[in-house]
Amino acid sequence: MAFELPALPYSYNALAARGMCQETLELHHDKHHQAYVTALNNFVAAKPELQGKSLDEIILAVKGDSSQAPVFNNAGQHWNHILFWQNLSPAGGAIPDKLAAKINGDFGSVDAFKEEFKKAATTQFGSGWAWLVLGQDGKLAVTKTANGSNPLAEGQGKVLLGLDVWEHAYYLDFRNRRPDYITNYLDKLANYEFAEAQLSAA
Repeated sequence: MAFELPALPYSYNALAARGMCQETLELHHDKHHQAYVTALNNFVAAKPELQGKSLDEIILAVKGDSSQAPVFNNAGQHWNHILFWQNLSPAGGAIPDKLAAKINGDFGSVDAFKEEFKKAATTQFGSGWAWLVLGQDGKLAVTKTANGSNPLAEGQGKVLLGLDVWEHAYYLDFRNRRPDYITNYLDKLANYEFAEAQLSAA
């Protein structure tokens, strides 16, 4: 069965008042994410050994194999973006009590978590992602990955939040001001309720 582009869980203009305009969502979701899905389906159709595998299985099967890099990049970006759309909310920015307590316990404070996340997202050179994960040790951690990679491929733990820091994610709204985009995400767009649900499910 072919992979499909998931519908956004909100309208295209739902995030405009919080720093992500309708055109950004239309281009990012309908063009960029769709291109990853289309390319992935084409690769899988040409590789019988990948047919019938889940997205997670494909990522883990091809990671580290340079000859399979195009498959890995497109599968990874599909996985990353499925999560990214759920990470955004028109009512974002408010951290529920259970998650706040976990953040305070593992980072010392919400402010310390945000500073660590900003540092990871800002210092990811070129294209990539910043993540809040629940590590194998049961503690929250901030990580970053390059290009289309993700914590699944790198064994970094269960993802609670992931922020796309490729330029196409923020250039219409913030031009070259990546730090402003990151701050706006943490304060106004991040769906911490989704993150808390991911934490509870773990």
